[in-house]
Amino acid sequence: MSGNRIIAIEIGGTKLQAALGLPDGTILENRRGAVNREKGAQGILEWTAAAASELIEIAAGTVSAIGVGFGGPIESATGRALVSHQIAGWENVPIRQWFAERFNLPVIVANDANAAGWAEYCLGAGKGARQFCYNNIGSGIGGALIMNGRLYDGQGRGAAEIGHTWVPDWTRDVPGATDKLENLCSGWAIERRLRAMNDLAPGAPLHTLCGGDAQQLNCPMLAEAARQGDPRARAEIAAVANAVALALGNVVTLFHPECIALGGGVALMGEVLLAPLRDALQQYAFAPYRDSVRLVPCVLEEDVVVAGALLLAGACSQPRTTTAGRPA
Repeated sequence: MSGNRIIAIEIGGTKLQAALGLPDGTILENRRGAVNREKGAQGILEWTAAAASELIEIAAGTVSAIGVGFGGPIESATGRALVSHQIAGWENVPIRQWFAERFNLPVIVANDANAAGWAEYCLGAGKGARQFCYNNIGSGIGGALIMNGRLYDGQGRGAAEIGHTWVPDWTRDVPGATDKLENLCSGWAIERRLRAMNDLAPGAPLHTLCGGDAQQLNCPMLAEAARQGDPRARAEIAAVANAVALALGNVVTLFHPECIALGGGVALMGEVLLAPLRDALQQYAFAPYRDSVRLVPCVLEEDVVVAGALLLAGACSQPRTTTAGRPA
Protein backbone atom coordinates (compact mmCIF):
# COMPACT_ATOMS: atom_id res chain seq x y z
CA MET A 1 0.00 0.00 0.00
CA SER A 2 1.48 3.37 -0.96
CA GLY A 3 0.46 7.00 -0.66
CA ASN A 4 -0.82 9.32 2.01
CA ARG A 5 -3.32 7.68 4.39
CA ILE A 6 -5.35 9.30 7.18
CA ILE A 7 -7.03 7.85 10.28
CA ALA A 8 -10.45 9.41 10.96
CA ILE A 9 -12.30 9.00 14.24
CA GLU A 10 -15.90 9.87 15.10
CA ILE A 11 -16.79 10.29 18.78
CA GLY A 12 -20.55 10.72 19.10
CA GLY A 13 -23.09 10.40 21.87
CA THR A 14 -24.24 7.02 20.55
CA LYS A 15 -21.98 5.98 17.68
CA LEU A 16 -18.23 5.49 17.39
CA GLN A 17 -16.32 5.10 14.15
CA ALA A 18 -12.70 4.75 13.11
CA ALA A 19 -11.75 4.77 9.45
CA LEU A 20 -8.70 4.50 7.29
CA GLY A 21 -8.94 6.74 4.25
CA LEU A 22 -7.48 9.28 1.88
CA PRO A 23 -7.11 13.07 2.17
CA ASP A 24 -9.92 13.49 -0.39
CA GLY A 25 -12.44 11.88 1.99
CA THR A 26 -12.41 8.39 0.45
CA ILE A 27 -12.93 5.69 3.10
CA LEU A 28 -10.88 2.52 2.61
CA GLU A 29 -11.60 0.62 5.84
CA ASN A 30 -14.14 1.34 8.57
CA ARG A 31 -14.78 0.13 12.11
CA ARG A 32 -18.00 0.95 13.96
CA GLY A 33 -18.86 0.70 17.62
CA ALA A 34 -21.43 1.88 20.15
CA VAL A 35 -20.87 4.18 23.09
CA ASN A 36 -20.99 2.56 26.52
CA ARG A 37 -22.21 5.52 28.58
CA GLU A 38 -21.22 3.84 31.87
CA LYS A 39 -17.55 3.81 30.81
CA GLY A 40 -17.68 7.49 29.86
CA ALA A 41 -14.87 9.29 28.07
CA GLN A 42 -12.16 6.83 29.08
CA GLY A 43 -14.02 3.88 27.59
CA ILE A 44 -14.46 5.78 24.33
CA LEU A 45 -10.77 6.68 24.17
CA GLU A 46 -9.83 3.03 24.73
CA TRP A 47 -12.13 1.83 21.93
CA THR A 48 -10.96 4.45 19.45
CA ALA A 49 -7.29 3.82 20.27
CA ALA A 50 -7.70 0.08 19.70
CA ALA A 51 -9.55 0.62 16.42
CA ALA A 52 -7.00 3.20 15.24
CA SER A 53 -4.11 0.86 16.09
CA GLU A 54 -5.66 -1.88 13.99
CA LEU A 55 -6.12 0.45 11.02
CA ILE A 56 -2.61 1.87 11.32
CA GLU A 57 -1.25 -1.66 11.19
CA ILE A 58 -3.30 -2.34 8.05
CA ALA A 59 -1.92 0.86 6.50
CA ALA A 60 1.64 -0.45 6.91
CA GLY A 61 3.43 2.79 7.67
CA THR A 62 1.53 5.08 5.28
CA VAL A 63 -0.58 7.02 7.83
CA SER A 64 0.40 10.70 7.94
CA ALA A 65 -2.24 12.21 10.28
CA ILE A 66 -5.29 11.61 12.46
CA GLY A 67 -8.56 13.54 12.29
CA VAL A 68 -11.11 13.43 15.10
CA GLY A 69 -14.73 14.58 14.96
CA PHE A 70 -15.88 15.07 18.56
CA GLY A 71 -19.49 15.36 19.72
CA GLY A 72 -19.17 18.61 21.62
CA PRO A 73 -17.54 22.04 21.50
CA ILE A 74 -13.80 22.10 20.88
CA GLU A 75 -11.11 24.70 21.44
CA SER A 76 -9.75 24.58 17.91
CA ALA A 77 -6.28 25.97 18.63
CA THR A 78 -5.46 23.25 21.17
CA GLY A 79 -7.80 20.39 20.22
CA ARG A 80 -9.17 20.39 23.76
CA ALA A 81 -12.72 19.20 24.43
CA LEU A 82 -14.71 21.76 26.37
CA VAL A 83 -17.69 19.58 27.31
CA SER A 84 -19.97 16.83 26.06
CA HIS A 85 -23.70 17.21 26.60
CA GLN A 86 -24.27 13.46 26.18
CA ILE A 87 -21.34 11.61 27.79
CA ALA A 88 -19.66 12.24 31.15
CA GLY A 89 -15.95 12.83 31.62
CA TRP A 90 -15.03 14.99 28.61
CA GLU A 91 -14.58 18.33 30.37
CA ASN A 92 -11.24 19.86 29.31
CA VAL A 93 -9.86 16.57 27.94
CA PRO A 94 -6.84 17.35 25.67
CA ILE A 95 -7.96 15.09 22.81
CA ARG A 96 -5.34 16.24 20.32
CA GLN A 97 -2.50 15.78 22.79
CA TRP A 98 -3.82 12.34 23.87
CA PHE A 99 -3.85 10.94 20.31
CA ALA A 100 -0.62 12.70 19.28
CA GLU A 101 1.31 11.23 22.20
CA ARG A 102 -0.16 7.78 21.72
CA PHE A 103 0.47 7.51 17.97
CA ASN A 104 3.23 10.08 17.33
CA LEU A 105 1.26 11.61 14.46
CA PRO A 106 -0.16 15.07 13.72
CA VAL A 107 -3.75 15.32 14.95
CA ILE A 108 -6.59 17.70 14.15
CA VAL A 109 -9.73 17.77 16.31
CA ALA A 110 -13.01 19.35 15.22
CA ASN A 111 -16.55 19.42 16.48
CA ASP A 112 -18.35 16.50 14.82
CA ALA A 113 -20.98 18.73 13.20
CA ASN A 114 -18.24 20.95 11.77
CA ALA A 115 -16.44 17.90 10.36
CA ALA A 116 -19.71 16.62 8.93
CA GLY A 117 -20.66 19.99 7.54
CA TRP A 118 -17.32 20.35 5.77
CA ALA A 119 -17.65 16.87 4.24
CA GLU A 120 -21.20 17.50 3.09
CA TYR A 121 -20.13 20.83 1.60
CA CYS A 122 -17.13 19.38 -0.24
CA LEU A 123 -18.54 15.99 -1.26
CA GLY A 124 -22.31 15.97 -0.76
CA ALA A 125 -25.35 18.20 -0.83
CA GLY A 126 -23.36 21.42 -0.52
CA LYS A 127 -21.22 20.95 -3.63
CA GLY A 128 -21.29 24.08 -5.75
CA ALA A 129 -22.70 26.35 -3.03
CA ARG A 130 -20.90 29.26 -1.38
CA GLN A 131 -23.24 29.61 1.61
CA PHE A 132 -24.19 26.29 3.18
CA CYS A 133 -25.69 25.04 6.46
CA TYR A 134 -25.45 21.52 7.86
CA ASN A 135 -27.76 20.45 10.69
CA ASN A 136 -27.58 17.05 12.38
CA ILE A 137 -30.28 15.58 14.59
CA GLY A 138 -29.08 12.54 16.49
CA SER A 139 -28.38 11.91 20.17
CA GLY A 140 -27.76 15.66 20.18
CA ILE A 141 -28.34 18.47 17.69
CA GLY A 142 -25.48 20.33 16.06
CA GLY A 143 -24.81 22.53 13.10
CA ALA A 144 -22.14 23.92 10.83
CA LEU A 145 -21.96 26.98 8.62
CA ILE A 146 -19.92 27.37 5.46
CA MET A 147 -19.65 31.06 4.60
CA ASN A 148 -18.07 32.15 1.32
CA GLY A 149 -16.62 28.68 0.89
CA ARG A 150 -14.99 28.56 4.33
CA LEU A 151 -15.90 26.64 7.47
CA TYR A 152 -16.97 29.18 10.07
CA ASP A 153 -15.44 28.60 13.53
CA GLY A 154 -16.50 31.71 15.42
CA GLN A 155 -13.75 32.78 17.84
CA GLY A 156 -12.09 29.37 17.64
CA ARG A 157 -14.53 27.49 19.84
CA GLY A 158 -17.05 26.67 17.14
CA ALA A 159 -20.26 28.28 16.00
CA ALA A 160 -23.68 27.35 14.58
CA GLU A 161 -24.69 25.47 17.75
CA ILE A 162 -28.27 25.26 16.53
CA GLY A 163 -29.24 22.68 19.15
CA HIS A 164 -28.58 25.21 21.90
CA THR A 165 -30.92 27.84 20.53
CA TRP A 166 -34.23 28.28 22.34
CA VAL A 167 -37.67 27.39 21.00
CA PRO A 168 -41.20 27.12 22.47
CA ASP A 169 -41.65 24.02 24.64
CA TRP A 170 -44.89 22.42 23.50
CA THR A 171 -44.50 19.54 25.98
CA ARG A 172 -45.34 21.69 29.03
CA ASP A 173 -48.69 23.27 29.73
CA VAL A 174 -47.06 26.51 30.82
CA PRO A 175 -47.68 29.72 28.87
CA GLY A 176 -44.47 30.98 27.30
CA ALA A 177 -42.44 27.88 28.23
CA THR A 178 -39.21 27.48 26.25
CA ASP A 179 -36.34 25.03 26.11
CA LYS A 180 -33.26 24.30 24.05
CA LEU A 181 -33.94 22.65 20.70
CA GLU A 182 -31.69 19.71 21.64
CA ASN A 183 -33.67 19.04 24.81
CA LEU A 184 -36.87 18.74 22.77
CA CYS A 185 -35.93 17.36 19.35
CA SER A 186 -32.83 15.18 19.70
CA GLY A 187 -33.28 11.45 19.19
CA TRP A 188 -32.94 10.85 22.91
CA ALA A 189 -35.59 13.49 23.71
CA ILE A 190 -38.04 12.08 21.17
CA GLU A 191 -37.58 8.54 22.45
CA ARG A 192 -38.10 9.63 26.06
CA ARG A 193 -41.51 11.01 25.06
CA LEU A 194 -42.37 7.90 23.07
CA ARG A 195 -41.54 5.60 25.96
CA ALA A 196 -43.77 7.62 28.28
CA MET A 197 -46.80 6.71 26.12
CA ASN A 198 -48.47 4.22 28.46
CA ASP A 199 -51.86 4.47 26.77
CA LEU A 200 -51.14 3.23 23.25
CA ALA A 201 -54.32 2.19 21.45
CA PRO A 202 -54.30 -1.55 20.67
CA GLY A 203 -54.08 -2.09 16.94
CA ALA A 204 -52.65 1.36 16.24
CA PRO A 205 -49.38 1.30 14.30
CA LEU A 206 -47.31 2.54 17.26
CA HIS A 207 -48.78 -0.21 19.48
CA THR A 208 -48.23 -2.90 16.86
CA LEU A 209 -44.68 -1.91 15.99
CA CYS A 210 -43.50 -2.07 19.62
CA GLY A 211 -45.52 -5.16 20.49
CA GLY A 212 -47.53 -3.18 23.02
CA ASP A 213 -44.40 -2.28 25.03
CA ALA A 214 -43.81 1.46 24.79
CA GLN A 215 -40.33 1.02 26.29
CA GLN A 216 -39.28 -0.50 22.95
CA LEU A 217 -40.32 2.50 20.87
CA ASN A 218 -37.63 4.34 18.91
CA CYS A 219 -37.35 6.89 16.12
CA PRO A 220 -37.45 4.38 13.23
CA MET A 221 -40.69 2.95 14.68
CA LEU A 222 -42.08 6.47 15.00
CA ALA A 223 -41.33 7.14 11.33
CA GLU A 224 -42.91 3.89 10.19
CA ALA A 225 -46.01 4.48 12.32
CA ALA A 226 -46.36 7.93 10.77
CA ARG A 227 -46.09 6.43 7.28
CA GLN A 228 -48.91 4.06 8.24
CA GLY A 229 -51.06 7.00 9.31
CA ASP A 230 -50.79 6.75 13.10
CA PRO A 231 -52.17 10.12 14.35
CA ARG A 232 -49.99 10.25 17.49
CA ALA A 233 -46.86 9.52 15.47
CA ARG A 234 -47.75 12.19 12.95
CA ALA A 235 -48.45 14.70 15.70
CA GLU A 236 -45.09 14.00 17.34
CA ILE A 237 -43.21 14.43 14.07
CA ALA A 238 -45.16 17.60 13.24
CA ALA A 239 -44.18 19.11 16.61
CA VAL A 240 -40.52 18.21 16.11
CA ALA A 241 -40.56 19.57 12.55
CA ASN A 242 -42.11 22.83 13.70
CA ALA A 243 -39.48 23.40 16.40
CA VAL A 244 -36.55 22.52 14.11
CA ALA A 245 -38.00 24.74 11.37
CA LEU A 246 -38.19 27.66 13.78
CA ALA A 247 -34.48 27.32 14.58
CA LEU A 248 -33.56 26.87 10.91
CA GLY A 249 -35.80 29.76 9.91
CA ASN A 250 -33.66 32.01 12.10
CA VAL A 251 -30.52 30.60 10.46
CA VAL A 252 -31.96 31.38 7.03
CA THR A 253 -32.89 34.90 8.08
CA LEU A 254 -29.47 35.63 9.59
CA PHE A 255 -27.15 33.86 7.12
CA HIS A 256 -29.20 33.13 3.97
CA PRO A 257 -27.58 29.80 2.99
CA GLU A 258 -28.22 28.41 -0.46
CA CYS A 259 -28.71 24.91 0.92
CA ILE A 260 -29.44 23.28 4.28
CA ALA A 261 -28.57 19.59 4.57
CA LEU A 262 -30.12 17.54 7.37
CA GLY A 263 -28.12 14.62 8.78
CA GLY A 264 -27.99 12.43 11.88
CA GLY A 265 -29.99 9.41 12.94
CA VAL A 266 -33.32 11.22 13.30
CA ALA A 267 -32.97 12.62 9.78
CA LEU A 268 -32.94 9.04 8.50
CA MET A 269 -36.73 9.20 8.93
CA GLY A 270 -36.65 10.73 5.45
CA GLU A 271 -39.55 12.52 3.85
CA VAL A 272 -41.95 11.75 6.67
CA LEU A 273 -39.91 14.33 8.64
CA LEU A 274 -38.50 16.44 5.82
CA ALA A 275 -41.85 17.22 4.18
CA PRO A 276 -43.46 18.87 7.24
CA LEU A 277 -40.10 20.48 8.07
CA ARG A 278 -39.97 22.14 4.64
CA ASP A 279 -43.56 23.34 5.05
CA ALA A 280 -42.83 24.83 8.48
CA LEU A 281 -39.59 26.42 7.25
CA GLN A 282 -41.64 28.33 4.68
CA GLN A 283 -43.54 29.87 7.59
CA TYR A 284 -40.51 30.94 9.61
CA ALA A 285 -37.87 31.95 7.04
CA PHE A 286 -37.56 35.59 5.99
CA ALA A 287 -39.96 35.90 3.05
CA PRO A 288 -37.50 37.28 0.44
CA TYR A 289 -35.18 34.30 1.09
CA ARG A 290 -37.67 31.42 1.07
CA ASP A 291 -37.42 30.48 -2.58
CA SER A 292 -33.63 30.60 -2.66
CA VAL A 293 -32.96 28.01 0.08
CA ARG A 294 -33.08 24.24 -0.44
CA LEU A 295 -33.64 21.82 2.45
CA VAL A 296 -32.30 18.38 1.53
CA PRO A 297 -31.15 15.16 3.22
CA CYS A 298 -27.46 14.64 3.90
CA VAL A 299 -25.86 12.67 1.05
CA LEU A 300 -23.02 11.05 3.00
CA GLU A 301 -25.30 9.66 5.74
CA GLU A 302 -23.42 7.50 8.28
CA ASP A 303 -19.99 8.32 6.83
CA VAL A 304 -20.30 12.10 6.99
CA VAL A 305 -18.25 12.74 10.17
CA VAL A 306 -15.35 10.44 9.30
CA ALA A 307 -15.27 11.80 5.73
CA GLY A 308 -14.99 15.30 7.18
CA ALA A 309 -12.26 14.22 9.58
CA LEU A 310 -10.33 12.75 6.63
CA LEU A 311 -10.66 16.01 4.69
CA LEU A 312 -9.65 18.24 7.59
CA ALA A 313 -6.70 16.13 8.68
CA GLY A 314 -5.67 15.59 5.07
CA ALA A 315 -5.60 19.33 4.42
CA CYS A 316 -3.46 19.90 7.50
CA SER A 317 -1.01 17.16 6.49
CA GLN A 318 -0.43 18.82 3.10
CA PRO A 319 1.40 22.10 2.36
CA ARG A 320 -1.05 24.96 2.92
CA THR A 321 -2.51 26.72 -0.11
CA THR A 322 -4.44 29.92 -0.56
CA THR A 323 -7.43 28.41 -2.33
CA ALA A 324 -10.80 29.77 -1.22
CA GLY A 325 -12.49 26.43 -0.62
CA ARG A 326 -10.68 25.38 2.53
CA PRO A 327 -11.46 25.48 6.24
CA ALA A 328 -11.02 28.80 8.04
